Amino acid sequence: MKTVFVGLSGGVDSSVAAALLKEQGNQVVGVYMKNWSRDLPGMPCPWKDDYQDAKRVAVQLGIDFKMYDFEKDYQHKVVDYMLAEYRAGRTPNPDIMCNQEVKFKLFLETALEDGADMIATGHYAKTKDSKLYMAKDKNKDQTYFLYRVTKEALRKTIFPLGELTKPEVRKLAKKYNLVTADKKESMGICFVGKVGIKDFLKEYEKTRPGRIIDQHDKQVGEHDGAIFYTIGQRHGLDVGGGLPYYVVGKNMKKNEVYVTTDLQDEKLWSNTLNLTDAHWINEEPSSKATNLVVRTRHRAKLILVKSLSKPAPHQNVSKKVSNQILKHQAFGVGSSNTKWTVELGEEVRALTPGQSAVIYAEEQVLGGGIVV
Repeated sequence: MKTVFVGLSGGVDSSVAAALLKEQGNQVVGVYMKNWSRDLPGMPCPWKDDYQDAKRVAVQLGIDFKMYDFEKDYQHKVVDYMLAEYRAGRTPNPDIMCNQEVKFKLFLETALEDGADMIATGHYAKTKDSKLYMAKDKNKDQTYFLYRVTKEALRKTIFPLGELTKPEVRKLAKKYNLVTADKKESMGICFVGKVGIKDFLKEYEKTRPGRIIDQHDKQVGEHDGAIFYTIGQRHGLDVGGGLPYYVVGKNMKKNEVYVTTDLQDEKLWSNTLNLTDAHWINEEPSSKATNLVVRTRHRAKLILVKSLSKPAPHQNVSKKVSNQILKHQAFGVGSSNTKWTVELGEEVRALTPGQSAVIYAEEQVLGGGIVV
């Protein structure tokens, strides 16, 4: 019998994961991770409700229940990192950082010290022999958010939902009569429930209006803060008349946002990915590999990788990439000091600095890096 500590978030997925593990004969302990509790004006943080739902599920299942308070670590490792990236004009993914630094590092280490043999979460993913694979439910697959997990962490991790679809999970929740069976999924930022990123940033950043400039170097409008805009964005620009505008760049020092009405604008499209701070779960992929595909954002289609390469050790990376790496290392993102170049089989729209690109060999997740 294994002692498995399950991360109970108060949602249906982690609830079913705990139920399945108990049914399989494990000694299960439910753990609620308190990562964030700050209320925002008019938008109370839902952590107390989630905590109570997690506790109710533990009572229903007859398992022990604990709360780990990771709020200080979370502020530094995830929130501070996210804010620094936005201030630099990039668009980070806090869910990926949360998985790397909190769920599969801090939670894992704390649980093992507390008597666990393994940990488990409600992620839709599969692991075998310390390798990470896509879930059966390709629509819910969450491996994009898990690519920075280590093989050592995977060796101690169980994903009970890997072979299930979301409808099957809902059906099991009703079968077990769980209080979370009909609970809606939380959308928005990973740690503040329904709050959108713009509302969150407004609480931390003093912004000022600035110019929106089109492809002809003409001012076409005014924005409310360059920090709020991301590459490829179309909505929320408030630039009236004629063709829709797309964000193609921004200058944080000048507080300017650059747009185009030309959907074929070369600034919007690229068939080359430059990545920094690469993380490979098991080993670096071979430059001769022929079966690789890449995903440039969650639920985006998989794109064929024509080639994958990195500079030789004696080659210098560009100043831009070096600065990017230093910024990431300040928040413990990783230790890579080289960039990887990925040549794509087709052009991709709106590659966004700060986002992640994840590389797969068929259904196995090899790893990935952060878009420069």
